[in-house]
Amino acid sequence: MALPSLLLVVAALAGGVRPPLARNLTLAVVLPEHNLSYAWAWPRVGPAVALAVEALGRALPVDLRFVSSELDGACSEYLAPLRAVDLKLYHDPDLLLGPGCVYPAASVARFASHWRLPLLTAGAVASGFAAKNEHYRTLVRTGPSAPKLGEFVVTLHGHFNWTARAALLYLDARTDDRPHYFTIEGVFEALQDSNLSVQHQVYAREPGGPEQATHFIRSNGRIVYICGPLEMLHEILLQAQRENLTNGDYVFFYLDVFGESLHAGPTRSTGRPWQDNRTWEQAQALREAFQTVLVITYREPPNPEYQEFQNRLLIRAREDFGVELAPSLMNLIAGCFYDGILLYAEVLNETIQEGGTREDGLRIVEKMQGRRYHGVTGLVVMDKNNDRETDFVLWAMGDLDSGDFQPAAHYSGAEKQIWWTGRPIPWVKGVPPLDNPPCAFDLDDPSCDKTPLSTLAIVALGTGITFIMFGVSSFLIFRKLMLEKELASMLWRIRWEELQFGNSERYHKGAGSRLTLSLRGSSYGSLMTAHGKYQIFANTGHFKGNVVAIKHVNKKRIELTRQVLFELKHDILENDSINLDWMFRYSLINDLVKGMAFLHNSIIASHGSLKSSNCVVDSRFVLKITDYGLASFRYC
Repeated sequence: MALPSLLLVVAALAGGVRPPLARNLTLAVVLPEHNLSYAWAWPRVGPAVALAVEALGRALPVDLRFVSSELDGACSEYLAPLRAVDLKLYHDPDLLLGPGCVYPAASVARFASHWRLPLLTAGAVASGFAAKNEHYRTLVRTGPSAPKLGEFVVTLHGHFNWTARAALLYLDARTDDRPHYFTIEGVFEALQDSNLSVQHQVYAREPGGPEQATHFIRSNGRIVYICGPLEMLHEILLQAQRENLTNGDYVFFYLDVFGESLHAGPTRSTGRPWQDNRTWEQAQALREAFQTVLVITYREPPNPEYQEFQNRLLIRAREDFGVELAPSLMNLIAGCFYDGILLYAEVLNETIQEGGTREDGLRIVEKMQGRRYHGVTGLVVMDKNNDRETDFVLWAMGDLDSGDFQPAAHYSGAEKQIWWTGRPIPWVKGVPPLDNPPCAFDLDDPSCDKTPLSTLAIVALGTGITFIMFGVSSFLIFRKLMLEKELASMLWRIRWEELQFGNSERYHKGAGSRLTLSLRGSSYGSLMTAHGKYQIFANTGHFKGNVVAIKHVNKKRIELTRQVLFELKHDILENDSINLDWMFRYSLINDLVKGMAFLHNSIIASHGSLKSSNCVVDSRFVLKITDYGLASFRYC
């Protein structure tokens, strides 16, 4: 590339003899040489430096030394400090320009602080440089920085009364200079310092990444800040649209400081960041979702001096560096370098007039603190940390019919104030969303209903309970009616005339019933018998051909009260009022086993119809087996 022969001398640092000291101001530059994706790349900044040197003219002749901090197309944390050391060793500069990338700037700034050499840059946006301790005490940032972005965001939160929480999503590949991480870092620290609950997450560019992002958003905040490529924003918004997160309960701030999403591209028009090479359905979904998006960018200086400077910058870049630059916010960085050089020259002139020298680096840097200066980028205001106050623009979809984004507000860093343009922000619900709605995040609050039911669910639940109660009541009423019917039926009652007394009474004259006790092979002992062959049990008779036992009750009158009727229906095992412990149950089971063993060893051999109704309990609570025998009679 061709450089201005009278203004620029490229340092060849591979060796050689140190040149003799000159009276001219020596300005050394450490910036990337070729990669135009950096706003501080030398082809972008070089024309501005040349214009600044020309502006100084003969009053302050300048010798310019440039070295590249670029390695394999990217900023090199390893190469930049080595080149800075060579510049110091061979050229002893009065002022260092750059680097713009964070990690190289940190390394070079430490050396500059040790050398007490002013280091001026319009990059190095990281929040860590805000504290000008012993490591960065000579660093001067004349361009935008992340802490200033954080100040703007805090002002926004104060305006909308968002005082509780926020969620941050950003892309961080941990390669190159991590621009998205260092940009959103200022927002994170500023909101945390304002006592907000701030959660952050790295966006995963992999299958499932959008789902993870929306899950994080739903769990952590309604005010969401996103920093990354435009494609990343599209992926998140499409998923948010599918999950109904674009219904107005959330707002998405897209940190696009250079406004690249608002520029025309191969698939989108100017001011329409929602346009993309997608299907018609996805394009419409994105357009609808972008109504919940607010874009934050740097503010382009509105003064005519900047427009003239930008025109000259583009011409010099084409003529001297052979590159075609387009009007964009990236040119703001070149303007900040330009203003920084002239600001340094002004302070240096004051220092010399006060009896100082160029070597008084710390004194020069201190005099730049709090300085106000009108440059090509407008009013340059340096704070007490030698960081420039930065202006921002808040963009919103100002025209819902066309979907065009327009400025909704301007932020003045010098005045710490937001100026609204008069175009209302098109909130989906007509008002800004709440950052901490009741019971959305604080689920431990006892006043929150953790399982809220809809009106339909409440009606359905009430109807179901009513039906259940009706069913249970009906069953209980039916059961009671059946019980009363059974008690009133008295099917158990027989008349005395229906009993027949036959031969058994004549043969034995009331001696009792007789059962054959011939138990062949029985292992059980013999029983006491009457007449040597029969055992006496009770008085018997016949009822409808069945032998029945008859018990005489010594009562003149029997009243069948309700209690007596219930006692006649007593069932030991099925009666809930009688609590049977397991020892008693085992006793009954043991009786059952003995009875069955008795039958199996007898001529009867088997029961044939054993069931619970054939097991009865006598007055001594001994289980007896009934309804056995007569197999041929039963099954013929």
